[in-house]
Amino acid sequence: MANNSSPAVLPISNAQPTAGENQTLLPSSASNSAVRAFFAGISETVRSGLANRRPWQELVDRSAFSKPESLSDATVRLRKNYTYFRINYFTVITAVIAISLVTNPVSLILLTGLLAAWIFLYLFRQSSDQPLVVFGRQFSERETLLFLFVSTIVIIFLTSVGSVLISALMVGVGIVCLHGAFRAPEDLFLDEPETQGGGVPGFLSLFTGAVPAAPQPPVAARA
Repeated sequence: MANNSSPAVLPISNAQPTAGENQTLLPSSASNSAVRAFFAGISETVRSGLANRRPWQELVDRSAFSKPESLSDATVRLRKNYTYFRINYFTVITAVIAISLVTNPVSLILLTGLLAAWIFLYLFRQSSDQPLVVFGRQFSERETLLFLFVSTIVIIFLTSVGSVLISALMVGVGIVCLHGAFRAPEDLFLDEPETQGGGVPGFLSLFTGAVPAAPQPPVAARA
């Protein structure tokens, strides 16, 4: 008698994530979204700021350079040139700092590690994240923040990072001051909205020295 039995069917089960797994996945996805949003915001701010820079040919126009007549004249020139070339000046200072860090690899590694620690151990941590555990010891948020502060003080003041940053900042500011004092601003078109710091988005507006205009009182209409 022939065997007409059908082959055995293997059971297939769709494992559903448990509540504990869901709680583990949700903070991780939220942290990744926060990281992407943070860097996307920085990228957009930098692009918007650089879009408002002046032409570099206008910045280095040799025919516009002349010796200032006095210290007060140099100060006026610097103020006007800063108002007009502020984004270019900020770019120059940033480039000088970047070159100084690249030529000092140890300082670059230390500063990068410090920034990464602040970003991933403090800025992007959610209240629902698990406490930080190192070598079997659990650290609270206050202890983590204290560790970051102490690490910042040690790296900035007890290593070469602080001297490299200060030296680069002084060189960059010196270049900007020399350019602003010797560049005659007579051919620059300074419109009123830009002298008030308009058109600079995000954190770049901190370098414009802009003061918000005070609201004008309403004028009563004449009868």
